[in-house]
Amino acid sequence: MYWSKGPIIIFIFAFFIIAIMCVPVSAEVDIQAESAILIDAATGDVLFDLDSETKWYPASMTKLMTLLIALDLVEKGELSLEETVITSDNAASYGGAQLYLEVGEEFTMEEMLKAVILGSANDASVAVAEHIAGSEEAFADMMNEMAKEIGCTNTHFVNSHGLHDDEHYTTAKDMALIGQYSLRYPKTLEFTSIQYHEFREDPPTARYSLNKLLWWYPGADGFKTGTTSAAKRNLVATVSRDGLRLIAVVMGVDEVNGHFRESMKLFNYGFSKFIFKKFYAENKVFGQARVGKGATDFVDVITTENVGVTILKGQDEGFSTKISIYPYLHAPVEKGTVAGELTVIKDGKEIKSFELVTASEVPKGTLLQMVTKVFKCVFSLAV
Repeated sequence: MYWSKGPIIIFIFAFFIIAIMCVPVSAEVDIQAESAILIDAATGDVLFDLDSETKWYPASMTKLMTLLIALDLVEKGELSLEETVITSDNAASYGGAQLYLEVGEEFTMEEMLKAVILGSANDASVAVAEHIAGSEEAFADMMNEMAKEIGCTNTHFVNSHGLHDDEHYTTAKDMALIGQYSLRYPKTLEFTSIQYHEFREDPPTARYSLNKLLWWYPGADGFKTGTTSAAKRNLVATVSRDGLRLIAVVMGVDEVNGHFRESMKLFNYGFSKFIFKKFYAENKVFGQARVGKGATDFVDVITTENVGVTILKGQDEGFSTKISIYPYLHAPVEKGTVAGELTVIKDGKEIKSFELVTASEVPKGTLLQMVTKVFKCVFSLAV
């Protein structure tokens, strides 16, 4: 009797997904990896931890930082996604996962970054690094500086692609921080959620994303895989459901597709146990701070992130918030200057604080503005 392969493959795929989705969750999730972590993307709260500060090789998860460097420069106006990136001899020489770039071949920065993330192309990673920094060594310095700014404490990059080097390492905790930070840039999810993209017509060249969670797990919409013989199988991934976005990192998984399985177990655990209780949306204005000797007398005070806490389901009662705004700021005041604090309180106990910052800059007032203010004040008193 003849059986077509199509139905068999579909059956196996469906069986695999159902098995994963039905894995029982408990406070003690059995994760088969060298290290792992699950955090709430909005707050950074750690929901699960397995040796997350153990140093490990990131492999191609490195490319998330390569993307992050580029997007940060784009936001600052120092780089354009429309710039032409020309492939050097050095970039074209790289093997492993690649786009098979030829010396002198040109793509826009946007297309190169898609190749970096979607196809995990090592040659494109080097081309991007050289275009931005002049050399891969200089680009690695930028990566390490950014890692420090993010708060990574056990990370050191020596290249833009993640091919093995003993001095190229990170931790699950640091990769989660990098993933969380990357969400500041909307293009991160735009790039890392792409499932398929065509790069050339002649010769026909297309790539499918290596992150199978984009197909296998509802709500999965981003980040990067990483695999080498030394690193085994790694994944930094993010999933959003019902207002709660989680980030999971697993490193050093032995089995084929095991990094996807272990990540799904973490996400199953997180979404079954926790909810995000939001009190205020980012950029909400909470009041104004008085500015002394400024071009204006007051400046709006806001929070730059969603204000809330990740809590166990069924424990969302007894919360309140307390807002404190500084009474006076001295001009000049830069945008983002800390001007107060918002505190979340649970049953009378302070559990989390958020900085309140100025929504705009206030330059120092001119002499004419100061004189005008004095006259207005005198006039109002006289009246």
